[in-house]
Amino acid sequence: MHGGVILKASYASQHDELEAKFFEERAALEAKYQKLYGPLYDKRCEIVNGVVEVEGVTSEATMDLEDDKSTEAEKGVPAFWLNAMKNNEVLAEEISERDEEALKYLKDIKWCRIDNPKGFKLEFFFDTNPFFKNLVLTKIYHMIDDDEPILEKAIGTEIEWYPGKCLTQKILKRKPKKGSKNAKPITKTEKCESFFNFFSPPEVPEDEDDIDEDIAEELQNQMEQDYDIGQSLFLPTVGFQFLNILILYFPVSRGSLIGIFKQSSGPKKSMRALAKEGQQGERPPECKQQ
Repeated sequence: MHGGVILKASYASQHDELEAKFFEERAALEAKYQKLYGPLYDKRCEIVNGVVEVEGVTSEATMDLEDDKSTEAEKGVPAFWLNAMKNNEVLAEEISERDEEALKYLKDIKWCRIDNPKGFKLEFFFDTNPFFKNLVLTKIYHMIDDDEPILEKAIGTEIEWYPGKCLTQKILKRKPKKGSKNAKPITKTEKCESFFNFFSPPEVPEDEDDIDEDIAEELQNQMEQDYDIGQSLFLPTVGFQFLNILILYFPVSRGSLIGIFKQSSGPKKSMRALAKEGQQGERPPECKQQ
């Protein structure tokens, strides 16, 4: 019996050593490919924001664009990130109709892992817009253990809303009671659903023992939901899942954009439908995966 315990301890020790080596090599591999992904993300950003023109546009396509006065002032892919996020199952549920106009100003999303403490960071880059002053909104996730990640806390940028433009609150007005001396309408500010609540994550009280069981469960659900949203944005495929709409948006020759990007898995039906709705004339042939 004693020998069996020693044998189990020996195997457990070997397993722990191999697992530690696995996590170490995985972290190094992720760091390596994060750097390799960089140029792809930069190129995507340049194309989406009209910094560079897409090679391979046919002369016929150029004439069509010149004839369409509505596209003369627009460069790149308008509302690219809004549409990319709406085609992600998790993110789509967080975006309200009021959010959409503000998210059209979103130029790019960047992500990276961080150390001390362990975790990851998301950065949202916006054009100057009429909703808030910040040009960069940041969300940082602190993890307790990188091997088996456990969310410790999340920190978001405080958004500097312009007067009357806050999307996370709505103002309710009601008439004063009859006979009231104050004839002015009574106003009340109430929190409302918005993607921008993402930057005001739930906070865990310092003394968790004093939390009511129901409140603790609700807080746990809120933190899990917040983490799911962060993970959806952290995955590098968010923007590339929308690549097929980018290809269909531009009437380009086959493979011109594929030469810049590696195409991700095929689009969902909803993505195809969206691309078809925004497209005039004959649909260009699908690009083959490489």
